[in-house]
Amino acid sequence: MANRYKKRIADILLDRKLEGIGAVLIEGPKWCGKTTCAEQKAKSIVYMNDPKKSSMYMQLAKMSPQTLLEGECPKLIDEWQLAPSLWDTIRFEVDHRDGEGFFILTGSAVPSRTDEIQHTGTGRFARIKMRTMSLWESEDSTGIISLGALFNGSAQTAITDEKSLEDMAFLVCRGGWPKATIQKKEAALERVFDYYDAVVNADISRVDNVERDAERTKKLMRSYARFQGSQTSISKIKDDVKANDAMTVNDDTIGSYIKALEKIFVIEDMPAWNPNLRSKTAIRTSDTRYFVDPSIAVAALGLGPKDLINDLNTFGLLFETMCVRDLRVYADALGGTVYHYRDKNGLECDAVVHLRNGSYGLIEIKLGGDSLIEEGASTLKELAGKIDTTKMKTPSFLMVMTGLGDYAYQRDDGVWVVPVGSLKD
Repeated sequence: MANRYKKRIADILLDRKLEGIGAVLIEGPKWCGKTTCAEQKAKSIVYMNDPKKSSMYMQLAKMSPQTLLEGECPKLIDEWQLAPSLWDTIRFEVDHRDGEGFFILTGSAVPSRTDEIQHTGTGRFARIKMRTMSLWESEDSTGIISLGALFNGSAQTAITDEKSLEDMAFLVCRGGWPKATIQKKEAALERVFDYYDAVVNADISRVDNVERDAERTKKLMRSYARFQGSQTSISKIKDDVKANDAMTVNDDTIGSYIKALEKIFVIEDMPAWNPNLRSKTAIRTSDTRYFVDPSIAVAALGLGPKDLINDLNTFGLLFETMCVRDLRVYADALGGTVYHYRDKNGLECDAVVHLRNGSYGLIEIKLGGDSLIEEGASTLKELAGKIDTTKMKTPSFLMVMTGLGDYAYQRDDGVWVVPVGSLKD
């Protein structure tokens, strides 16, 4: 099948950023499409990891970094973190040129040698966090319901293409890797295992040039996968790893492994939401554990679509991870952030999309079934009733996000029921 570029929400974000600032950094996991996205806009390119030219580029970065910046703009510097000193050179160039939109940087890891960077880049650089494809971007969602429309009150009841349990299991296991979305099912399911193998055998050590054990990395990722969608403490994850690790391992070692996975954008935990409530209630502040894509958890656990269908509990947790991924992508387009809520009484809301203007929507995620939808709606209404609307806005919407269903509709009580396969930004 010939490659065909599928439009990304990041395309719009990149255009928007380049109009107002000198340089834009696109960060995210390997294989998520950063370079391809940037190539659509760039007019000249330097691939820092080009095997035929990387040695020359590294020498130029040390001896004459301005040379790498020559060419028509926007100029793309791909995998810039291989030569961190370029950051300050680009910042200097931006300061001494008139206009905006000169450079695009892409990076699949945080630089290991941040001591080479002297300036934060404030006012010169903008950042875009790119993730794997949402279902709308991979063309697995009809996009008939817009998150933006839910916020502004213009969403309408609509018929959508119903997906089966088997469809959902496949989408969770395939993930949003761009290459996988254009391949046949069997080949597509293998892509994440290739990614997983690269992470445990190479990337986790290359990120900061610290040798890490592949088997220990597998155990850590397996533990993280089991705790997807929970507020499990890092210490408990460490204990879980140590209980299954015959070798002596201390907390600092496990901590360094987790930090390395964060630096290569494998892990993306969700912060807690702290609203104003009518009565004092202790709100849990622990982050919620997530991989950046549900398929990573699938690979860590060694599962496939049939395994998920035979274990609906695990399926539900990994379906939630997929929905959170999509919500994060859509929220970025609206200038929003996705949070999680949980209080001392056990009241929990899977996702809160909070926009810069103070508007927010409350979301419960359920794979499917009338009883689970009813349970989710009840939770949303209970939380909405606790919010002090004299100190913050009322929720723009309450939504139960589902895997199954052929309608996106608003119930009599005001709660929206929206299949993930009908949602877009």
